[in-house]
Amino acid sequence: MPPLDEITAFTSAHPVGTVVICVSSLAVLTLVFFVLRAAFRAVTRLLRRYAAGRPAEDILTIVAASIATGVSAQGMWRFSGDVLGFDGPLRLLLFAFIEVAVITSAVRARRNMRENYSAGIDGIAVWALTGLSAVLSSLDARSLAEALFRLAAPLVAAWLWERGMAIERHRITGRARINWRLTPERVLVRIGLAEASDRTASEVDAHRRLTRVALAAKRARALREAGASDRRMRAALTRLDKEMDRAVEYTGLAVDAERQEALLSQIGALYNTAALIDLNPPVPWAPEPEEPPARPALAAGEVDDEDEIRRANAPQIVDTAQRAAGIRAAREYWDQQIERRYVPRAADIALEIGIPLDTAREYRSLWKLEAKAYALIEAAYNEHGILDTGTFPAIEVDEPVLSVSGTPAAGSAASGPSMNGSSVHGGPAGR
Repeated sequence: MPPLDEITAFTSAHPVGTVVICVSSLAVLTLVFFVLRAAFRAVTRLLRRYAAGRPAEDILTIVAASIATGVSAQGMWRFSGDVLGFDGPLRLLLFAFIEVAVITSAVRARRNMRENYSAGIDGIAVWALTGLSAVLSSLDARSLAEALFRLAAPLVAAWLWERGMAIERHRITGRARINWRLTPERVLVRIGLAEASDRTASEVDAHRRLTRVALAAKRARALREAGASDRRMRAALTRLDKEMDRAVEYTGLAVDAERQEALLSQIGALYNTAALIDLNPPVPWAPEPEEPPARPALAAGEVDDEDEIRRANAPQIVDTAQRAAGIRAAREYWDQQIERRYVPRAADIALEIGIPLDTAREYRSLWKLEAKAYALIEAAYNEHGILDTGTFPAIEVDEPVLSVSGTPAAGSAASGPSMNGSSVHGGPAGR
């Protein structure tokens, strides 16, 4: 007889009992509904409180690790029944003891990390128990694919836990746990397939070609100083010539001032390697020297003989790169002062750039013959009768004396200097 017919027959035979059963069932269902709703609200409240202030990746990590732990526990359920022979309540109580131990060790490791910034022995226990659970679950697998899956699930859970610990450790301490010496990036840089800096391929190639030129020049110079045979000298010079040709062709060395300076710097460093043994670097913990008392200010146009002698006795610049840098700096200072219609003295150049006075006089004797500078000197001689000796205070001229094309500008004398530095009146010739 169908169940519906049995229910109808029972209701007809026992109407009072049917009413009692229905009322009791409705009360039980109502009670179960309220209990489930209260439990749902309590769980939701706990989850919200736990998730408040936590980033989304932490929550997703916990969810994924819980799923992986559930898969591992299902494998242990089958292992305890098929291999150990547990059944009934005993199987329900004992199948997941390893998973419970893993969770306990994970909680203890997190607490140790927050207090001591290290997971300690409990962190090792998490990985050991996870590996044990993975192996035991895979022993009851029916196929190779199932065995691999049961091996992977606990390891995924442990990996997610480890990454969550690393993120929280970095958030608390502000530093990473360890810096590996052997990484894919370092391996690629070591074998030359990657670049450690942010230089482009053309910059790296140019640097290597300039370095080859500098090394070839050093090799040729060393052979010459050692008195090598003509054959070895010809080979060294041939190699230097080839490297120089390639550098000019592929790096633009002939027109690029920055790369010319880089080449000079490399050659200067390579040529003066032996000077490193004679260096006397300052002691970082030595007391600072006392500053000498300030001297009284000099009157206008007065020259301090002590400063002149000190600058004249300053050590000469022997490094090629330093000399080139000094020339450029002195030239920039000279051009700036000439644009301000001021002819600097040799002492001014030496004091401003930090080069010896004799070197400054040498530069000035060449640059003062240029059109603009010579025009200012000529105007000072014509208007004030002052000879240029290289030490007198230069005079600022209000109106331009010489135009860019070399012809006399408006307001200048008809007998002004020409572009080649000559003068009708015979200008001064001092240094």
